[in-house]
Amino acid sequence: MPVNRSRRTTLATGAAALTLAVGALALTHPAYAAEPSSNGEGGSTEQQGGTDKSGTGIYAAAKVTYSGSVAKGGGGGNVTSSDVNWTPPPCWYAPMYGAKEFKKKMSKELKDAANAPGMSGHAGAAINELQRHYEDDYGWTDTPGYKDYNVDKDGEGMFWAAVENPDEPDYLKRTSCSDIPFWVENGEAPPPQYEEAIKPEMLAALAYQHMELPKTKVSLAPDGATKVKLPTWAWLDKAAFDDVEATAAIDVPGFHLEATTTAKPKSLTLDPGTADATTLPANGECLIVGDTIGEPYAKGKSKETPPCGIVYGRSSAGSTFPLKASLTWEISWTGTGQTGAVPMPDGKIEAVQDVTVEEIQAINR
Repeated sequence: MPVNRSRRTTLATGAAALTLAVGALALTHPAYAAEPSSNGEGGSTEQQGGTDKSGTGIYAAAKVTYSGSVAKGGGGGNVTSSDVNWTPPPCWYAPMYGAKEFKKKMSKELKDAANAPGMSGHAGAAINELQRHYEDDYGWTDTPGYKDYNVDKDGEGMFWAAVENPDEPDYLKRTSCSDIPFWVENGEAPPPQYEEAIKPEMLAALAYQHMELPKTKVSLAPDGATKVKLPTWAWLDKAAFDDVEATAAIDVPGFHLEATTTAKPKSLTLDPGTADATTLPANGECLIVGDTIGEPYAKGKSKETPPCGIVYGRSSAGSTFPLKASLTWEISWTGTGQTGAVPMPDGKIEAVQDVTVEEIQAINR
């Protein structure tokens, strides 16, 4: 996701004064999203704007609601992207305040900021410029001004403000949506200069980030300890990899946006946990055939070559080998304004299970 780091709030009083002045206003900070909660698999979790970390108690009304298979606490569950360069949005702009609500909150903040220590000179002038911007229709560059906080248009649109992704660990990225709140009419798209305004593909990425896939546990046979130089069959039953869906949505008066991210099983990759082993097939990747990945073992097949499995070349010598099974899921999304599924980077979940490998005992007569 591109991050536009420029501020469209350049004033004649200078950037340093603006930084000091705007830094005193909680409404111009990204609204820190609350810690998600969950009621378990198949339930829902909500992430919403909450109390700003400055302690001013400003409440952001917009919220992202997650439903379907979503991980408790957010941040990935047990799915990770196979593309190391892919990341969900660290922050975004979303509808937050009606005009009357915004006036009540912003006018108080401007007054408090103007009376705060250190807000004389250029900093005080910057506060005055910001007040003119929202009260006296004063604009700059590509940012229009507003007359009396647009209260005559209350109900016809909302002021949009920045929201942080609480699952983004990088503070600078999480707070990079630094533009001051801006007005968007109901049914209209945000101005194009706000590249981080919430979009369906961003919601799809957030749903991906919160998606919880079933854990991967591979069935192995024959039963008991695996034998050296005899093929070990590996497979996954259909019930282990049904399609999974997760939905993220924003729904406020005059604005609704949603996206559903779907994961479909694609292939299983085996890593035997030792160099003294070969995988079947040779690349270790077992594809889906019908309703299973691999083929279930049946009595009498111990010496046959399985379509998915491992042949160990030595014993685990009283210990075990860590067999790593990685299940790849094909990810796509659909959402508001989309007519078909849009591909996303594959997702992966990994699990390690201990495998005991024994020598075949022979009896000499």
